[in-house]
Amino acid sequence: MANTGVLPFVRGVDFTSNDFSDGKFPDAVRLMTGVQWLKLDKTNLTQIPEELGKLLKLEHLSLVRNDLERLYGELTELGCLRTLNIRHNRVKSSGIPAELFRLEELTTLDLSHNNLKEVPEGLERARALLVLNLSHNHIDSIPNALFMHLTDLLFLDLSSNSLETLPPQTRRLANLQTLILNHNPLGHFQLRQLPSLMNLETLHMRDTQRTLNNIPGNMDSLTNLTELDLAQNALPKVPEALYSLRNLCRLNLSDNEITELSQAIEFWQHLKTLNLCRNKLTALPASLCKVMTLCRLYVNDNQLDFEGIPSGIGKLSNLEVFSAANNQLEMIPEGLCRCGSLKKLILTANRLITLPDAIHLLTDLDVLDLRDNPELVMPPKPTEVQRGSGIEFYNIDFSLQHQLRLAGANVPVPAPSNNLSKDPIARKMRLRRGRRDQEEADQDQAKILKGMKDIAKDKNKQKTAEEVKAESLK
Repeated sequence: MANTGVLPFVRGVDFTSNDFSDGKFPDAVRLMTGVQWLKLDKTNLTQIPEELGKLLKLEHLSLVRNDLERLYGELTELGCLRTLNIRHNRVKSSGIPAELFRLEELTTLDLSHNNLKEVPEGLERARALLVLNLSHNHIDSIPNALFMHLTDLLFLDLSSNSLETLPPQTRRLANLQTLILNHNPLGHFQLRQLPSLMNLETLHMRDTQRTLNNIPGNMDSLTNLTELDLAQNALPKVPEALYSLRNLCRLNLSDNEITELSQAIEFWQHLKTLNLCRNKLTALPASLCKVMTLCRLYVNDNQLDFEGIPSGIGKLSNLEVFSAANNQLEMIPEGLCRCGSLKKLILTANRLITLPDAIHLLTDLDVLDLRDNPELVMPPKPTEVQRGSGIEFYNIDFSLQHQLRLAGANVPVPAPSNNLSKDPIARKMRLRRGRRDQEEADQDQAKILKGMKDIAKDKNKQKTAEEVKAESLK
């Protein structure tokens, strides 16, 4: 990289996918003294280049997908550093200097997908942190001091670790908006701290050994919670506490053992997405039809039959996706075809015999998946009534032939129009027959007019004779 004199004025560089292994890192980077962001993703780095120590105005540094095991080097000198992304490396807890967390401007730290066996020493000193991602490591415990000091956190991802519980100090995270705990053996975590997180908007607890006993009943305080993931927890039913979460927009209860839903489902008046795939449901409650905001309903891999889908489902005017693959459906309610917003209808691998005729009224449907229903016979499309087809369309026939027929003329009945053929010879014959019928109609019309004229002449002659007779009597 040549020194052109403009390097001090560079504000950002993306070096992604360059090969900086074996000392190939460009020495000229030290001249970029004004650089504010730097991407060194997938550059085969095994250590922090010493040139970075000269970039004192650097605010955002990304070192994703390299071969780093240690972060010792020049990072602790970067006083303006706000964002540090070390995702997908091989960093160990012992390879992170505690001085790194004294950087006062550091607000975003991503150490996910590394080889951390414990929380890095000194992390509690990074009090300005707003975003912390420690997911996909081997951490088995969280020190009490961590959440005592990181009280400004807005986003915390601890998923895919070996955590069995969380410290009581978790309740101090009063500003937390997103908490992701997926894939941890948190069987001993009773979630008692959860109601204290009143600003929480997103909570993911997939595969965390949730039971009906370790979910607190007092969740009314979580009025901001809009997204909840409790998939893969072997729940036999929906925990009653969930029905108090009145502002839920997205709820994932897939991969459980739920056999039925409570009528209290109607309390979710803001729900847009409901995922109940891979459970043991035999029916959906009628109160589901009162959740008018519902846009996406996934019930794949259950035991639903025709009776299990409420007939009033057509009331869900905002429903765009209905996915019920791998169930026991032989028919679907006609009401489902009244969901005017429906764009995807997935009915793969059922026992469908036929569908309601109204299926053809779903003109906005983008996806209709009916595979693996070997006995399915689609209903015929209804014939379209064409404009001007007489009494069938208007209920009044204004055609000339009909009016002449009412006047007493002998007008042949026209051939029905529903036997139209694409045969050109037949079309010519119809045109000839039409012209001949028109000529006959014109002749009959002329006869009617002539008859009316003769009657008028006779009346005039009779009137004239009566007037002459009257004159002679005077």
